[in-house]
Parts: sequence; structure tokens; C-alpha cells
Amino acid sequence: MRAPVSIAFQSAKLQSDLSSQRRVLVAGGAGFLGSHLCERLLQDGHSVICVDNFSTGRLENLRHLLNYDTFSFVRHDIVERLDLPVNEIYNLACPASPPHYQADPVHTMKTSVIGSLNLLELAAHYQARIFQASTSEVYGDPHVHPQPESYWGNVNSFGPRSCYDEGKRSAETLFYDFHQQYGVDIRIVRIFNTYGPRMRPDDGRVVSNFIVQALKGEDITVYGDGSQTRSFCYVDDLIEGFYRLMYSPQAIHTPVNIGNPGEFTVGELAEQIVGMTGSSSKVVYHPLPVDDPRQRRPDITVAQRELGWEPTVALADGLKSTIAYFERQLRKPSGKLAEAA
Repeated sequence: MRAPVSIAFQSAKLQSDLSSQRRVLVAGGAGFLGSHLCERLLQDGHSVICVDNFSTGRLENLRHLLNYDTFSFVRHDIVERLDLPVNEIYNLACPASPPHYQADPVHTMKTSVIGSLNLLELAAHYQARIFQASTSEVYGDPHVHPQPESYWGNVNSFGPRSCYDEGKRSAETLFYDFHQQYGVDIRIVRIFNTYGPRMRPDDGRVVSNFIVQALKGEDITVYGDGSQTRSFCYVDDLIEGFYRLMYSPQAIHTPVNIGNPGEFTVGELAEQIVGMTGSSSKVVYHPLPVDDPRQRRPDITVAQRELGWEPTVALADGLKSTIAYFERQLRKPSGKLAEAA
């Protein structure tokens, strides 16, 4: 069992101000998505408590946020209970890429199930609204395309991806039960492939993999024949979707797909990144991993109708920003891409 360690970076002024401000807890706030969410919340005047155990999050994602008097950080693993008086909770605390969640599958499952249980109990105690970052992986290797929220999915419960897929499905069940049994105000987003600045170079997903390999002049590794499809949502669009659901005047207590319905083959993505980086990299093919979905595209009808949300950033524009981010990482004095703190 991992013992929780709490370290807080915060000013003395923060402690005196919290009583008059809405306090928002972001679990997993040092990660790729979590740090962008923390930034947006702070810019909009919220008091933010970031909770992270640094399993995949990075300190460098938070450094620019330390200038806010309304930001604080607690190093903690949500598998262990925590007690922080808050008004809102965002649960983004779980490794999301296969290399990371498969490195410790038991802890991945604990994070999704026990971690969600701990945060739901916290929400129930303080009557806080709570948001769950679920995933399109709940649809598995889908037989329905595109995937609406009503689709129950085609998921293998006994395989290398199961710790993440089934963990997130179980978390959704817990959110449903806490809402039904205790009246907890819940929000659930099913996230489709997202990319952008602050992705880890060793993230293991296609966008970061291809960009890093292209910038280094290494072979572009495509798993399978490259015909499998994905839909890529830029991080700013995703965070806007989070916001609209969390603060919607409609009490939406069922899962909502947030993703970009533009569909590309993995082969097309590799070619586009090679072209945009001017790389001499060659595309090489490896066997497709077990249970890797052949198709993935969101039906965003609910988000459009209920939230007035749809993505605005084209893939080429989002890739341009993401490539520029990784180029800056490569130019750091060490000559190496930044690793976890």
C-alpha cells in the first residue's frame, strides 16, 4: 500500500482567503489534462487545490500556477482517504495511456475504483458537485460506429487493457449509485483521444509517439497496418467541454461524450506529422496490441444539444501547437525531453 505524502505549496494569504472562495479540488491536477484544467479554473477566479501523486503527473506542469495566491498543491494518492472541505471535485486521477496503466494494473484498478469511492464519499460529506473523467475505452472495440452514450460497449474483462477499461466502467457505476442512493450531484465525461502541449514524451499514445519520433528522426512506429481509426480532440476544446458540463444549468447526471468526430486513420496521422515536421523518418509496422480498437469516433449529439459544445480546433492547427511544444522540450539545455518530476 502506498503511503500518502502531503506537501503543500501555498501562500499564507491563501489560507485566509479560502473561507470566502469556492474551493475546487482537481485530483490528477499535475497531469496533461489536469494542469490545463487547473489553469482554466484559476483564470476564472476559482480557488484550486491540486492533488496528485506524481505517478504520471509532472511538477513542471504546475510551476507557472504557483504565481496564483488561490492555488495550492497536495501530494497524495487518492487510493488513500483524504479530507479537504471543498465545493467541487474533478476526478482526473488515473494513468490514461496503455504503457502507464499497464505498468501497475492493480494500482490502476484501485485508482479508478477505490479512488473514486474516496472522492465520492468526500463529495457526499461536503455536498460537493463531483466530475468524473471517464473514457471512450468503456466502449471497447466497438460494434457500433460512431459511438453514442447509449452504446453499452464491447469490452474484454480479462486482458491487458482491462484494468483501465473495467476500472473506468466500475467508476461510472459508483457515480451512478452515489447519485441514486445519496443524491450526490455528479457529472461524467467520456473522453476520446486528446492531444496537446504538456503530453509526456513517453506517453505511449500515437500523437506524442509520432511527434517525438519524427523530431528525433527515428522510425515512426505504427501498430497494425495503420488502417485503424481515431478521432483527435485538442486539449483546449476538451477543457471547454468539461466546463460546459460542470456548470451547465441543466443537471446532466448521465455520461456525455466529449471528443472530435473528425476521423483519421493512424497511417494518415503518421504521414501528416512527418510532413509537418519535415522529418526524414520512415514508417515501420509492428503487430497490433491485444484488444486495440479498430475504430473510435464519438457521437457528440448530446454535447451539441445539451451543452452547445463542439470542437473548434482543426487537427492541423492542434498538431502545430503540439509539435512546437515538443520542439521546445528538445531544445532544453539537457538536450533531452523532460521526464517526470
